[in-house]
Amino acid sequence: MTAARSPYEAAMGDELDRLHPRLRTYFSAVPAGSVGRGRGTFAVVGTPRRWLWPVLWVLGRQGVLFPVDRRDVPFRVTNRGVTDATGAVAVHAVRSFDFADGSRRMVDAITARGDGLEDRLGHRRRWSARLRATVADGALTMTSTGTALRVGRVHVPLPRAVAPRVTLHESFDESVGRQRVSVVLDSPALGRLYEYTGHFDYEVVADDRPGGRHTDTDLHSDPDPDPDPRRGPRP
Repeated sequence: MTAARSPYEAAMGDELDRLHPRLRTYFSAVPAGSVGRGRGTFAVVGTPRRWLWPVLWVLGRQGVLFPVDRRDVPFRVTNRGVTDATGAVAVHAVRSFDFADGSRRMVDAITARGDGLEDRLGHRRRWSARLRATVADGALTMTSTGTALRVGRVHVPLPRAVAPRVTLHESFDESVGRQRVSVVLDSPALGRLYEYTGHFDYEVVADDRPGGRHTDTDLHSDPDPDPDPRRGPRP
C-alpha cells in the first residue's frame, strides 16, 4: 500500500527535497499512529494597533488570532495527519500560546488544492486562505493568493482591497540549531497588521490518541490532547 503523502508533498512534489533536512521532517507526512510535537518561544506575538483588537477578540474566540501585543511567549505545536470532509489528507495543527495570564489555542487544517495549498482556520474552519509555496535556500515560504469566509456552506472570497496578505516563512536557524517560523499579515494600505515569530524544536513521536488516523471533524471539539486549563489572556 502506498503511504499517504502530506499536503505539502502532494502540492510541491520533488521541490520539498530542496528543504533543509530538519524541515523535511516537519513538512513530510505524519505517519498514522504518530504525532508531530514542537516546543519553543515566540519572540513577538500580536499587534500594537489596539484599534484592531475588537476584531481580534472575535477571531480569538474562533481560534484564529488573539488581541495581544506580547514578547517572549512560550508555545507548543501539535501536528496530526487527518482526512478532511472530502477525503483528502490534511495536517491538523494546534498552536498553544502560553501567555503569562493564560493559554490560548490557534487551530487550522491545511490540504493540497489544485497546484497549491488551502489552509482552513479556526475551530469551525470559517476562514480559509489559498497559499502558494516556494523553496529557496533550504527554507519554505508560503504566500496567500486569496482568502475567504465561510457563510453557511458557501465560501465568500474577500476582496483583494481589504484581504490581508499572509506570508509564512519556515527555515532552520543553524546559529541556534532550531527551526524558525515567521508569520506576518500585511495590508497594502495599512502595513503590518499582525505577526508571530520565533524558534522551536520539533519531533515525531507515538500518538497518545487511540484509533490511528483521524478525520478533521474528530478533532474540532477537542483540538489539543494536552490542553492548558488556564483561562485565556487579557489584552
